[in-house]
Amino acid sequence: MKTIKITALECKNVGSDIDLSGFASLGEFTSYETTDIKEFEERAKDSDILIINKLPINEATVGSLDRLKLLCVTATGYDNVDVEYLRSRGIKVCNATGYSTDCVVQHTFASLFYLYEKLRSYDDYVRSGEYCNSPIFTYFGERFNELSGKTWGIAGLGNIGRKVAAVATAFGCRVVYYSTSGNNICNDYERLEWDDFLAQSDIISIHAPLNDRTRKLFSYDAFDRMKDTAYLVNMGRGPIVDEAALVDAIKKGEIAGAALDVIDGEPMRKDSPLRELSDCDRLLITPHIAWASVEARNRLMHEVYLNIEAYLKHEERNIV
Repeated sequence: MKTIKITALECKNVGSDIDLSGFASLGEFTSYETTDIKEFEERAKDSDILIINKLPINEATVGSLDRLKLLCVTATGYDNVDVEYLRSRGIKVCNATGYSTDCVVQHTFASLFYLYEKLRSYDDYVRSGEYCNSPIFTYFGERFNELSGKTWGIAGLGNIGRKVAAVATAFGCRVVYYSTSGNNICNDYERLEWDDFLAQSDIISIHAPLNDRTRKLFSYDAFDRMKDTAYLVNMGRGPIVDEAALVDAIKKGEIAGAALDVIDGEPMRKDSPLRELSDCDRLLITPHIAWASVEARNRLMHEVYLNIEAYLKHEERNIV
C-alpha cells in the first residue's frame, strides 16, 4: 500500500510552539516554516495532501501536481484558493471553522477597553512616576464612560458576532446589528438599516466576511454618519474599512477612535495611510492576533488533523 505523503508548507503561520508531530501518524509528514512560490513546486510535487495557509492555490501553482488529492487550509477563509479549479481536478478542499471564536470575542473587548477606558494614558501616567507625586489617591486626567446603557452595533452577526452580542448584553448594552448579506434575520437582537445602524451605535464591531457588499463598507460617508463619540472595532477583514477615510475621520474627530486587528495589506505596507497615526492614542492596531491564542491555534491544527483523518477514512469533513 502506498504511503500517504502529507506536506505542510507554512508552519510558521500557526506558530513554532504548536506541536505538529501527531501528523506523522497519518502518513509521511514533512513540514516547512515558510515557502515562497519559487520553492512551492519542488516541495509539493510528490504530496498527496497539502497543508497551506496563505499561499495562492490555483492552476499555476498546483497544475503540475499529479498526486495531490486533498488541500487543507489552516484557516476559515479560503480566498487564496481557486476552489473551482481544484474541483475540476477532483481535488478536495477543506478548511477549519469555529476554532477561534472565543479568542476573537475576547480580543474584541480587550481592544475596545484599551481605547474606551483610555488605558494607554493611565498606564503611561503611572509608569512615568507622576503617580508617586500625586496629592490624591486617584487621577482624573482622562474621562471615560461605562458600557452599560450604550448601543453596541454588530456588522456581521455570524457565530462570532452572536457571541460578542451576548457579552455586550451582559455588560448592559443594547445590541443592534446590520446584516451585511441582507439575509440574516435574528429575533434576539434588533436589526437596523444602514443609516440607522451608523447613527445609533456607540460602538460598532465588524465580524463580517470580505465580499463585494462589504469591501470599503466603512467609507468617508459612513464615518460622517457615525456619532463623534463612537468607536469602531474591526475583527473581520481589513478592506472592509477604507483606511484613508478612517484616518481622515479620526483626525477630524468624526469618531472617537478605532481598534483594528485586520488591515488592508498584511503585513502592513510602509505606505499605509494608517502610519500617519502611528503615535495617536485614538487608534489601536494589533497584528492580526485576535485568532491566535495558544488554545485556538492548537484547536486549529487539531481540526486539520481530523479533516485529514476523515479523508483517509473516505469521509467528508469541512469540505468547501
